[in-house]
Amino acid sequence: MALAITEKAEGKILEVQISDKLTKEDYLTFVPEAERLIEKHGTIRVLFDMTGFHGWEIGALWEDIKFDTKHHSDLERIAMVGDKKWEEWMAKFCGPFTKAEIKYFDHESVGQASAWLEEGLVT
Repeated sequence: MALAITEKAEGKILEVQISDKLTKEDYLTFVPEAERLIEKHGTIRVLFDMTGFHGWEIGALWEDIKFDTKHHSDLERIAMVGDKKWEEWMAKFCGPFTKAEIKYFDHESVGQASAWLEEGLVT
């Protein structure tokens, strides 16, 4: 599995560690967890740590598109953490698919990414 999920701030923040290639099965793990927290809180914030990320299998890309379309307004902030220039570009590319505020952070700044997600959060 290329995915590890951790809840923070009573489930208002979802931290997702992504490595290798994402598969459709990874989305079958991620989507129910995200939807459970969205149902509970209305909106959530997400940290995607993409260190070691190598893209999507075709089935996973389709699941990603479906999730983004369905939850366009349900993500408040997205912190994307990585170590490659294309990941920073991907953070900018995702903007039109969500109402969330998106920021990219280098892997060394993962603490800043977490702090930004927690900023102004009422728990």
